[in-house]
Amino acid sequence: MSPRMTLMFCAVQGPPLILRLYGQARAVHAGEPGWDDWAALLPPLPGARQVFILDVELVQTSCGVAVPLLEFAGDRDDLNARAAERLPAAEKPAQHRRFSDRVARHSGHLTLNSL
Repeated sequence: MSPRMTLMFCAVQGPPLILRLYGQARAVHAGEPGWDDWAALLPPLPGARQVFILDVELVQTSCGVAVPLLEFAGDRDDLNARAAERLPAAEKPAQHRRFSDRVARHSGHLTLNSL
């Protein structure tokens, strides 16, 4: 698998603009060495499974005139609420790894945990 990653940000309010960040990425999964250091830099999320570290090699902008205007209606909390009630935090890394391993066995495709 290629470690290439592109992040794309689109302005949906105000002047049109698209920002793309290109680079090489790696994933640090919950429970792996380095997870605690990276996770401490972010707000805690009950369903967090991995953090992507992107070494940015190129930054580009474009006009964004085809991006539609959108209106923010509010945050969704469904995912965090479900994750918080399903498993205690200590069990989450092992549970996610077992699920990813099952998916890889049945589908024949690599998952992020099995890369």
